[in-house]
Amino acid sequence: MKNLILKNKPILAVILLILPLLILNSEILAIAVNNDFIGIIVSLFLFFVGGRKTNFRINYILFALILVLEFVSYRLNTKSVHFLALVLLLCLIFHYFTQRFSFIAFICIILFSTIFNTFFIHLTSEIKQNLCYAVYLTLKNFINIDKIEGVSFYINHSKITIDTACMGLSMFKTGLLSCAVLMTLEEQKQKHYYSILQIILLCVLTVVLNILSNYFRIITLVLLNCTQENLLHHSVGLACFVIYQIVPLLLIVRHFKPKITNSNRNETHPKIYFAGLSFLLVLIVSLKISHQKTTEPLIKIPQEYKNEKGSWVNNEVYKINPKDYLIYIKTPGHNPLICWTGNGYKILETKKVSINNDDIWLNKMEKNNQIYYSYWWYKCGSKKYTSFAEVMFMKLLYNEPVILINQTSKSQ
Repeated sequence: MKNLILKNKPILAVILLILPLLILNSEILAIAVNNDFIGIIVSLFLFFVGGRKTNFRINYILFALILVLEFVSYRLNTKSVHFLALVLLLCLIFHYFTQRFSFIAFICIILFSTIFNTFFIHLTSEIKQNLCYAVYLTLKNFINIDKIEGVSFYINHSKITIDTACMGLSMFKTGLLSCAVLMTLEEQKQKHYYSILQIILLCVLTVVLNILSNYFRIITLVLLNCTQENLLHHSVGLACFVIYQIVPLLLIVRHFKPKITNSNRNETHPKIYFAGLSFLLVLIVSLKISHQKTTEPLIKIPQEYKNEKGSWVNNEVYKINPKDYLIYIKTPGHNPLICWTGNGYKILETKKVSINNDDIWLNKMEKNNQIYYSYWWYKCGSKKYTSFAEVMFMKLLYNEPVILINQTSKSQ
């Protein structure tokens, strides 16, 4: 027993260091696992099973990524970015002891990070509207479609609205995760590995197949006049996913053979100071985030709204509810598209509009046969923004507070 402990002394020391760090970040880990439990578990499994020896200086790449992510996290107080840095630290430690790394699993880890979620959410509404318009162009010569507004089809004076799950985040992730599993299984079967170019190409093909799957799903739903959440609705989605994504992926991976072996691998052991410095960076940011007071408001109410009577929903959301409209002032992470759809509203149309020479977002929504118009924008200093990435970059540069303002009413 003593010899076993002495033999694995470095590994035991690392475990003793990592465990307190994980406990310190337990709240962040719990949120991430709660949102994407299966994806995170499968990604880590693929990382351990599909890892390979590589000539790439992985320790340099991971250290640079952790440094950038933790700088952003420290500056912007973003837990989602810190979580990704924490996961990359675990990958770096695993690489230090085994010299193995899985590029396929690494893509999955990025895929199931909340950074990717935020990026995708800002694209999904535009993709969905473009898909619906493509369906309209396809079907208008075959059936009588009066008009299309956003994601709503008007057929024979009745309205069919496509749900927000079409081209949704869960289906997109499931498609890429399925591709990753198939690639890893093929690598294990062939005893060879895919090149980075092959991995990227397969991921691009998966995205294309995902779009096609949703395209045919929308066509089927429109033809069946099935837009309610029922067994037929989910069966159509599952059938299109299998037929237009999983089956083609099986055929592609079967004929898309991995060709790289480990014969030319680099035998140089990774430097320990990269793992040490990364651990120190993550620890510092973890301590800063853990000492934040969660009860204090995280935003300041703009001067123009201070005379309005409102109340705090929580420390990230302030609500003002006059007679004819509703205003939410939030931290920038609260995307209105998610908040409204989560409360049962259907997003009919999303577009940019110009008001007083400022571009802002307009969501046309419906609930209980009532139309609502929701205007929202990001504000940093005195300027309004429509891009989450742009406004957070400005905050990163100038360290000015950023808020999201959302005003909703029944009239446009």
